[in-house]
Amino acid sequence: MSPCLVRTAQANRPYLKAIAGLTPKSGGRVKLGERDITRLPAHEMIEAGVAFAPQTENVFVSMSVDDNLKLAAGPLPRLLRIERIAAMYGAFPDLERQKSLIAGRLSGGQRQMLAIARAMLVQPDVLMLDEPSAGLSPKFVEIVFSKLAAIRQTGVTIVIVEQNARAALALADRVYVLVQGRNRHEGRARDLLDDPVIAALYFGGVETEAEAP
Repeated sequence: MSPCLVRTAQANRPYLKAIAGLTPKSGGRVKLGERDITRLPAHEMIEAGVAFAPQTENVFVSMSVDDNLKLAAGPLPRLLRIERIAAMYGAFPDLERQKSLIAGRLSGGQRQMLAIARAMLVQPDVLMLDEPSAGLSPKFVEIVFSKLAAIRQTGVTIVIVEQNARAALALADRVYVLVQGRNRHEGRARDLLDDPVIAALYFGGVETEAEAP
């Protein structure tokens, strides 16, 4: 499966939570491959291979980094739990350096990396992210999206709701532009980025490679 970008306004954010089983669905179906997961509750989504990292309240701020990971890895067998936490520290070395720090004292970028690491502990087939760049400095946006690019290379499908078009379009294969809850445009990221009308209307006039200095 290819990574997918969903670029949407805040009013459309409940759709991502609905996919994750966190809010009721009024219609439609959610399918993962051939399996219908529309009615699965949130706690069964992980077993189905879907992990979700929300924009806010995505870590336990009163617990250490290490305890956050241990809690998220709780459903795994003990040996696998130890192995997966070690793998996350390998993928996010900054977290290992801060493993004893209370999560509430992390920077915004570090907290976002912890949220992604928590979601990746269960080795999902699909990783869903809600505004991973929100409130981050340009430096941490680059770091977080480089981590997502590395995750993508492992074969994990990434679904993102994201307002930072430059960062998201560089990551995505396919784009869906939602306007007031409706799918207004869709296509390959490169094609939509090269369309001057779409870029001006929805992506803030993102420069194409030919236009960039």
